[in-house]
Amino acid sequence: MSIWHPTVNAQTSSARWITATIAALVAWILVYSQLVPFSDWVVTLLPVTAGSSLAESIRFFVYDTPKVLMLLVLIVFAMGVVRSFFSPEKTRALLAGRRQGIGNVLASMLGILTPFCSCSAVPMFIGFVSAGVPLGVTFSFLIAAPMVNEVALVLLFGLIGWNVALAYLGFGLAIAVVSGWIIGRFKLEHWLQPWVRDIRSGVVALPTTALSSAERIHEGLVAVSDIVGRVWMWVILGIAVGAVIHGYVPDDLLASIMGRDAWWSVPAVVVMGIPMYSNAAGIIPVIEALIEKGAAIGTVLAFMMAVIALSLPEMIILRKVLTIRLLAVFVAVVGSGILAVGYLFNALFG
Repeated sequence: MSIWHPTVNAQTSSARWITATIAALVAWILVYSQLVPFSDWVVTLLPVTAGSSLAESIRFFVYDTPKVLMLLVLIVFAMGVVRSFFSPEKTRALLAGRRQGIGNVLASMLGILTPFCSCSAVPMFIGFVSAGVPLGVTFSFLIAAPMVNEVALVLLFGLIGWNVALAYLGFGLAIAVVSGWIIGRFKLEHWLQPWVRDIRSGVVALPTTALSSAERIHEGLVAVSDIVGRVWMWVILGIAVGAVIHGYVPDDLLASIMGRDAWWSVPAVVVMGIPMYSNAAGIIPVIEALIEKGAAIGTVLAFMMAVIALSLPEMIILRKVLTIRLLAVFVAVVGSGILAVGYLFNALFG
């Protein structure tokens, strides 16, 4: 008679999950490598003139849709596994009691690892305040979480290039760290809404059991189902807009409006981006098309940062937590950082 041993079975289950994950990654690589010939083949099947605006728009859409979605699934899965090591409780515990400077850097780096958009990061903001995390450190997280995330980095790397992706990472982190540090130095806790100030710090409960490899892989799949399930329509919409820009918008028009020589374009696109709401996955295909058409990199990245870090829905939610004065400080500090990055990118990559 055989005796069931939970450790052996758990190890066997983990081995199967790991094997299946490796096989899926190999299949992902094979499919990804065939996207260019696939898009060319699809265009040849359609009754469109080769090289026409319509043909180029279709090719862009057919190529970018699976490309962006595949990159999105891969990175969300990988970061879902990574995030299985960091629960919200652990994150709050890591930041509670941290001093300005080190705390701002740590909060910004943790913001990159979180799956939050600008609106869903606000509940975490409240949780951090209740856990005793300094206000400036909390703002560093609130800025970094939507603006500098793993989706934006991987899509920028895959669609535009590693130099822009790394520069975006560096300058985005700088905005989060410096903005949070400045707000913290002002000691503006008294500008929080009264009900937030009255929240008292509680005991943070940390998980006592470690997850197995199979459970961590499962967390990655849950992240894919949750995040990709929520943003895929935004992604396709963004790619459709990018396809129209790619095929029909004249190069000279965009170069004149969003070109490096149009000094006013950076503040203009920041103001334009605030009323909009999107996520990195949805806006980056538009950014790709704009850059291909001759728009300045700094200008379009400033537009992207404004859309995902200073969106109007985020402002409305933050108003429940912040007074008008503190909200104005937040917008002014972050907006100034975005403007600086826009002009600096234009100078470096122009």
